[in-house]
Amino acid sequence: MASAPGDYVHFKANVPLRRVSVGLKQWRYYDYGPKQVPPLICLSGVMGTADVFYKQVMFLGMKGYRVIAVDAPPVWSHQEWVNAFEKFLDAIDIHHVHLYGTELGGFLAQLFAQYRPRRVKSLMLSNTFLDTRYFSDKAPWSSLINWTPGFILKRHILTGLPNQPQEPFIADSIDFVVSQLETLERDELASRLILKTSSASVGRLLLQDSEITIMDTNDYNAVPRELKNQLIERYPAAREAFLKTGGYFPFLSRPDEVNLHLQLHLRRVGVEGRSDLVKGPSRRDSAGNAAKKDDPSEGSGDSSKNSESPQAEDGSHQSTDLFKNSESPLSQAEDGSHPSGNAGSSDDVGEYLACSSSRWVDGEILTNVMHVLQQYEMIFYLCPVLLSRLSTMINIVLMEVIARGFHQLPTVLLVVNCMVLEPRPLTNL
Repeated sequence: MASAPGDYVHFKANVPLRRVSVGLKQWRYYDYGPKQVPPLICLSGVMGTADVFYKQVMFLGMKGYRVIAVDAPPVWSHQEWVNAFEKFLDAIDIHHVHLYGTELGGFLAQLFAQYRPRRVKSLMLSNTFLDTRYFSDKAPWSSLINWTPGFILKRHILTGLPNQPQEPFIADSIDFVVSQLETLERDELASRLILKTSSASVGRLLLQDSEITIMDTNDYNAVPRELKNQLIERYPAAREAFLKTGGYFPFLSRPDEVNLHLQLHLRRVGVEGRSDLVKGPSRRDSAGNAAKKDDPSEGSGDSSKNSESPQAEDGSHQSTDLFKNSESPLSQAEDGSHPSGNAGSSDDVGEYLACSSSRWVDGEILTNVMHVLQQYEMIFYLCPVLLSRLSTMINIVLMEVIARGFHQLPTVLLVVNCMVLEPRPLTNL
């Protein structure tokens, strides 16, 4: 199993995972940043957990914004999710929120804004949709999700990921999310799939379009382009932010750009960071990596935990502060133009091919092993069914033999074949 990224290790060492019980359900969440600032709450898709937003939590938190990344407990309907999320906000004493949702999280954020309009001040939507009909049609077996083993649910979810080699930073983001998927229980997977495939659509929102930002990637994504277009048509006056690349998880593969757009969105809706109230880890860049310190006296308090991440050591992912000593990135973005540079892109083709091939060889081996194990497990599931059918056949044969006698055994076997193996009219007897 690949080791965790250095910046993620730093995140786990400095930001505790919190738990709060609401009724019989337990919510997991990370809460970082000044409590005086209205919070931005991050909601992940089917595959993600609260941990996938660690780059946003660290960077925006150090900028003076309060960021909360949430893992919801298993719920089985959209209305139940809305009610449970409201109780969660009450439990942590939060009344008004700004929501950032990706994929399923974006859909649920819109539903919450529809049914609890007074609590939602703005929406940041990424690679999401308005209606679940498309996913319901793609999963006609959705009524059996509650009865499906966990390994089959995981396999179904993973089919949405690309199986061809990707550039290193996109491949890293996929690896990280898959590792988080492995931590989820069967009930959590089933709940998310039910929420995604149950028939529902977003109605009219009282929220103004000017308080909504739509952020999408222009390359591969599991949400079809027609669903994204429906979202843009529903909110014509919403601010749009497009990333040239980034894959399914741009918050991990393109954290610089995503963090920039999140900060712009919050400033546009009136939320200002309070960096003067920030206490905790050392200053970090927009990807959540520990920044280098030129002054030795500044780093004397924490020498081991604030080392640069492996991504920064190879020079391909520089630790830069987008907002330090320059107003040009913000001014350009506020005029409607978005950063064109790809944080995390590699110009070395040889390095790209080497990293991609080595990464996906391991993934292919793991896939083959999982496939073999799944086949054996399926055989164990089918054995009782086959034994039951065989027992039924034997019982019928014995009953017919007793009733007709041994001299009519061929006719008995033909009757059994018709009744048990392949039902058809008995006119041919």
